Amino acid sequence: MPGRSTSSSGSTGFISFSGVESALSSLKNFQSCISSGMDTASSVALDLVETQTEVSSEYRMDKAMVEFAMMDRELNHYLKAVQSTINRVKEERPEKIPDLKLLVEKKFLALQSKNSDADFQNNAKFAQFKQQLKELKKQSVKPKEDGGHNDFDQIKDKDASRAGNERDGLQADREADGTEGVDEDMIVTQSQTNFICPITQLEMKKPVKNKVCGHTYEEEAIVRMIESKHKRKKKACCPKIGCSHTDVRMSDLIQDEVLRRAIESHKKKRRQSD
Repeated sequence: MPGRSTSSSGSTGFISFSGVESALSSLKNFQSCISSGMDTASSVALDLVETQTEVSSEYRMDKAMVEFAMMDRELNHYLKAVQSTINRVKEERPEKIPDLKLLVEKKFLALQSKNSDADFQNNAKFAQFKQQLKELKKQSVKPKEDGGHNDFDQIKDKDASRAGNERDGLQADREADGTEGVDEDMIVTQSQTNFICPITQLEMKKPVKNKVCGHTYEEEAIVRMIESKHKRKKKACCPKIGCSHTDVRMSDLIQDEVLRRAIESHKKKRRQSD
């Protein structure tokens, strides 16, 4: 419902908010540009970690993600301020239209004054980026540039030495009973099992992770399963055997970039060995 206004001639009329709402729609479309920018920055940052490029380059990508997240927060606050002001005027229908620009600015500044670093945890793409960066770094530990060993390297060397002694002791037993190589094959098989979608039973190409239970699926397969269940007014259970999550939703799914990269790396090594 439009708000009431008074024209310069003194007659009472109505103001149309269609132009404002059209502008708001355009601003909402700009959010998709911010989202695409975050996807690109995240992908570049993961590439830098995977190729063990200097930390300064990774840091610049991290700063870019923070700036994108700040833009997204600011845009959301502005959209909320404008929409809130419009709704207020429509509801109150004042005889004289107030200064809309001033009202929007006051509402916007009030929202901005409550900003905190914790807000970034509510930005799904930023939180996902930090988690994936952390997971990928676990897989790509870079030694010190001076050639020395850090604490992690020392622990790893001790474990490797201990494992080597144990392996030497087991080697003779395996050669004696003919089971040499069985354990290694089992480890490889277990690792590759993580690449298999529980729905299609095929190696995944675009894995997505369930934020609730942590299981991964082929994106197309899980989306199709959820849509099929919801059309029949039913809940979609996690297809992973033994999982107790009985209400999988689209909003639970996030792209698992780290797993996708691991699968691609595995494929590359497999092609090279063939």
